[in-house]
This record gives sequence, structure tokens and C-alpha cells, in this order.
Amino acid sequence: MADDTEDVELDFAADEQERARRSAVIRHPLASFFHLFFRVVAILSYLLCDWISENFASCFVLIITLLSFDFWSVKNVTGRLLVGLRWWNQIDEDGKSLWVFEAKKTTRGNNIGTEAEARIFWLGLIICPLIWTFFFFTSLFSLKIKWLSLVVASISLQVANLYGYLRCKTVGKDGLPPDTHSFTGQHLLQRPDIIFGIL
Repeated sequence: MADDTEDVELDFAADEQERARRSAVIRHPLASFFHLFFRVVAILSYLLCDWISENFASCFVLIITLLSFDFWSVKNVTGRLLVGLRWWNQIDEDGKSLWVFEAKKTTRGNNIGTEAEARIFWLGLIICPLIWTFFFFTSLFSLKIKWLSLVVASISLQVANLYGYLRCKTVGKDGLPPDTHSFTGQHLLQRPDIIFGIL
């Protein structure tokens, strides 16, 4: 007869290593790639455009096209897949602009990305507008006014996505944003079209 009180060795370290391995795996490699691809290629095109082409118009169109693809892919695909966030603007029956910010509830087994994907998402979303801001000051101080217009358009596209996803991240569990304490903050958070009205 077998002894039911036999000691069994539990390997908790192996479970923790497996959990860490799973959290480091990239579940959506294509989305992670395109999250960074368009913005990195746009930055490289901006840096190399003077050497590659003398035509400012073709460089302008190429970079704005890349950043438009980036804006669309981040807003509609990678934000939803990598971090479970999405935002959009809709017009209600009265003709008012209504901004909607959503955060997917985290449950076991859902299709939200891993910790590595979230790091890729947020680092790409924050670092690229900082790079374009650096380009803004370099074009301003070097008096390259035509390049300044391109950089302002680039910053607008990048910051619009950053603002939208930061708002999504701050959405409460009931779907409403948390209370803000300053009048200016309340006014700007309720009316993002003031900031991004030109987009």
C-alpha cells in the first residue's frame, strides 16, 4: 500500500521563472514592429533627407505620409493590442464632438499584450515626440523655417496619440476620468478639440 503522506518537493522558483518568461514574450510581434517602424523610418528620413534628395516637397510628403501611417496604426491597432487602450472622437445627435477614451479591463486569458509589449508601446509613444521636439528647436535655432513646418506637423501627430493614450490610461473603472483639481485642467480635459482642433 502506498503512503499518502509522502513529501512532495514543490519547485516555486521554476513557476516564477516560467511566469517571467511568459511576461517577456512578445505576443503580437507584427503590431510591435509596426508600432516602431513608421516613426523610426520618419525620423531617419528627416535626418537623411538633405543627403538623399534636394526636393523639400518630396521629403515633406514622405515624412508626413509615414507619420500618418504611424498615427493610424498606433491609434487603431497597436494601442488596442499591446496595452488594451483605445480612443476616438464621435459626433452626437446635437452635432457636439464627443471624445471617448477606453481601457480594457485586465482579466486572465485576455488578449492584451505582455509587459515587454507595454514597454515597447509606452517608450515609443513618449520618446518619439521628445525627439521631434529636439528637431523643433534645432530647426528653429538654425532658421530652417520650411523644416519647422514639417516638425510642427510631426509633433502634432505624435502628441495627439500620446494625449489620447494618457487619457485612456487615466480612465477610471467606471469609464469616467478621475476628478481633476484645477479649472484649467478640467477645461482642457473636457475639450481636447481646443488643443487638437487643427488635426
